[in-house]
Amino acid sequence: MASNIRVPQQERSIEKKNKIIQAGYELFSEVGYYGTNTVEIAKRAGVSTGIVYGYFEDKRDILICVLEIYIDKVYKPLAHIIDHSPQPVDLYRLALSVIDKTIELHEQNAKLHNTLHSLATTDEAVNAQFISLENKITEQMSKQLLKIGIKTDNITEKVHLAMNIVQSFAHETVFDSHSYIDYEQMKKIVCNILVELFK
Repeated sequence: MASNIRVPQQERSIEKKNKIIQAGYELFSEVGYYGTNTVEIAKRAGVSTGIVYGYFEDKRDILICVLEIYIDKVYKPLAHIIDHSPQPVDLYRLALSVIDKTIELHEQNAKLHNTLHSLATTDEAVNAQFISLENKITEQMSKQLLKIGIKTDNITEKVHLAMNIVQSFAHETVFDSHSYIDYEQMKKIVCNILVELFK
């Protein structure tokens, strides 16, 4: 299913569209995608419903744009941790900081996160946006790690794998929480895997 998002040219129109996307982000985060409608998004953005439909066909189109904000909010704090790692880099400490921040970000964005991941399995446009942004993050993070002195073969592949490992642990901690698992011990195991991957 293709997206029908209108791209405004004038500054005022761009500002209105961005307010709608921001309102969508806030409401999807607070009450979930299915608990939100375009009337509420328009009200939160301070525009009429007609203006919302002037830019977007429906709330799904708004969600496609919201995904970029979501990824940005999740990625920027992690990028900050990498960029501000003390030298020489302590891989274990860096891994621990990234894991803790990823868990915190999953807790803060739980409703939106679940919506985006469930829609990615059934909606081509949402999935394509996810993959595109994931590729961008993998490339950026690979460059950041090289910049702080982490030199290893196949860094792009290792970053992609590390992202999946950290995400999986964050999901396990935030959304699953099995009573038989010692999560502090599991976190240490994940840190050690990441250290081995990049040393």
